[in-house]
Amino acid sequence: MLHRTLTLSMLALVPLGTPSLRRASPADYVQVVVRDADRRVDVTVGGQPFTSYIYPTSLMKPVLYPLRTAAGTVVTRGYPLEPRQGERVDHPHHAGLWFEYGNVSGIDFWNNSTAIKKADAPKMGTILHRAVKNSTSGAGEGTLDVVNEWVNSQGRVLLKEDTKFIFRAHEGFRSVDRITTLTAVDSTVTFTDDKEGLIGMRVARSLEQPSNTPEKFVDATGRATTVAVLDNTGVTGQYTSSEGKVGDAVWGTRGRWTMLTGTVGTEPVTLAILDHPKNVGYPTYWHARGYGLFAANNLGQKVMSGGKEELNFSLPAGKSVTFRHQVLVLHGTATPADLENYWAGFSK
Repeated sequence: MLHRTLTLSMLALVPLGTPSLRRASPADYVQVVVRDADRRVDVTVGGQPFTSYIYPTSLMKPVLYPLRTAAGTVVTRGYPLEPRQGERVDHPHHAGLWFEYGNVSGIDFWNNSTAIKKADAPKMGTILHRAVKNSTSGAGEGTLDVVNEWVNSQGRVLLKEDTKFIFRAHEGFRSVDRITTLTAVDSTVTFTDDKEGLIGMRVARSLEQPSNTPEKFVDATGRATTVAVLDNTGVTGQYTSSEGKVGDAVWGTRGRWTMLTGTVGTEPVTLAILDHPKNVGYPTYWHARGYGLFAANNLGQKVMSGGKEELNFSLPAGKSVTFRHQVLVLHGTATPADLENYWAGFSK
């Protein structure tokens, strides 16, 4: 049985361009179904759920939630949408897989949630879903194009967002390309250097790194959150970056990619985020925390570098910037060489 598991794992880690894995198969059919009335778009593979693009009124931005492996194993945290026993209940703005930033012309889009203090509301921004432009379904690949607006607490639009999602699937393999273009609407927008960004996910408890002490984290507004020590039974996660950093050492370092390996239930799993050479701030800094926050921050450098670098990226009115990232959800424990192969394909 172990030999078979390793064989399937190896198949899942073959690069996307391998012809034998790109053959059309009913099991690999990616279907993208728009459900406007339910404020969601569902993505299935072979009729089984993979993820959904959701924009409920309880969240201050659209997210992909949940993310599942090819076997159907959920790899993202349930809280705050669907709390599960044994999970942490900190950072209610950490839901699914998202794209946002902590300081956009002084407005905080990262930390906004229904749990913020009333006094903090004027400083918070919301990303509003406006439209689905297009969706396609097909063998091994489906796409979704959406339009969003980044607005301040008064409803003024700072940024227009055009995002294309590309969902891919084959045996043991799932991936999401997120290609996001932000356009400054009527005035210059500055992404003031901030550690809270840019594309991130909150992972299931079993993919956190084991910890033995409580920790306290402070967000951009000065609010502190204490992350308690929980039972580490079944907690198996470990980060590894393209630069050879491992575990907690990944946070605040640059890299082309970072992967998170571990076991969920009985399934060995690898999650990875890949940065693209065309992105501003490449290679990105990693905002990867042992308690389950896994994020790539292309725009925040000052805190990450200990003050040695700083990037205050400005976007003049009418101008646009595009960010390209790929998220991998793999069956099996990937190696750095596997991730290099994936990144080489994505970077082209």
